[in-house]
Amino acid sequence: MARIITGLKPTGEITLGNYIGAIKQMIEYQDKYDSFIFVADLHALTIYQDPILLRKRIKSFIAMYIACGIDPNKNTIYIQSENPYIPAISYLLECHTNFGDAQRMIQFKEKSRQNANFSVGLLTYPILMASDILYCDANFVPVGIDQKQHVELARNIAIKFNNRYDSTFTVPDVLIKENGTKIKDLKDPTKKMSKSEENPQGVISLFDDLGDIENKIKKATTDSDNKVFFDEENKPGISNLMNILSVIDNISIKDIEIMFQDKGYKEFKEYVASKVCEHIKEIQKKYKEIINSDTLDAILDKGRDLSIALAKDKYQKMCTKIGTIR
Repeated sequence: MARIITGLKPTGEITLGNYIGAIKQMIEYQDKYDSFIFVADLHALTIYQDPILLRKRIKSFIAMYIACGIDPNKNTIYIQSENPYIPAISYLLECHTNFGDAQRMIQFKEKSRQNANFSVGLLTYPILMASDILYCDANFVPVGIDQKQHVELARNIAIKFNNRYDSTFTVPDVLIKENGTKIKDLKDPTKKMSKSEENPQGVISLFDDLGDIENKIKKATTDSDNKVFFDEENKPGISNLMNILSVIDNISIKDIEIMFQDKGYKEFKEYVASKVCEHIKEIQKKYKEIINSDTLDAILDKGRDLSIALAKDKYQKMCTKIGTIR
C-alpha cells in the first residue's frame, strides 16, 4: 500500500472550512493509503509562539482531528518534535541543498518581505519539511497548489542524494487535493474561511460555543434579494451557506433550492445554523471524551515509537553513506 504523509501546524483555530475542505478528504485517504499524520510543531516555531498556548494546541488539534473521524487504527499519528532524528536528518539534507534553491521558495520570499527580521528557520523549514516526507519514504504528499513547490524541493533533494550516494530515499510525488467544496468567510464571502483571519465573526471554529456559531451564521453577509438559489458570482454569501449545508447535511444544492424556494433568508439561515450546530455538537462531544482520557497519549506514544524507529534507521543509513559513522 502506498504511503502518504500530512502535517498539521498547531496555529490558529481548526475551522469549519478546514473540516469540509481538508479533514473530510483525509478521512477518505485513510482507507486508500498507509497514512502518516503528524503535528508540525517545529514548523510553527519560524515565528514566536506562546509556549503555553502551543503546548495546549498540539494535543487539542490531534484530539479534534480524531473526533472528526481520523481513525488512529488507520493512521500513524505523532508529534514532530518528539522524534529527534527528523531535525537531525534535516541538517544532513540542508548540507545537500543549495542556498539558491531554498531562497527561491515562494513562501520564503513572501514572508521575508513582510518581516525583515525573519529567522533562519523561515529559510530552512522547507528542508525540514523534506525531512518529514523523506524519512518515512512517503510516496505521496496531499497538498494544495500553494504547497506543491515544497514537495518539488523534497523530490529534488532526494534525487540529488540518491544520485550521489546510491538509492536512499523514495522520491515522493504530490497528491493534489481534489476540487472539493471551498468554504468562504461568513463576513466576506469572496475569500476563504481562514483560521488566521482577524475578524472572528467570519470564521466558525470547531471549538466555538454553539451559541456563537448560531449567531455567526444568522449574521452572515448575504444580499437583499431574499431568494435562496445558488449563484456564486452574484450571491456569494447565500451560495456559501448552501455549500456548508450541502456537505453538513449531505443534501444536493438543487434539493436545497427546492426546499427553500418559497422561504426567505431568515428561515434559511436558522435552518443552516441548526444543522451546523447539531453536527459540531457531536464532534465536540467526541473531542471532550478524547482529550479527557488516556487514549490520546497512547495513540501519540505508539506513533512516536514507529516514527522514531523509521527515522533512526534512515538517519544511520545516511550517516553511513556520507561517512560520519565510524
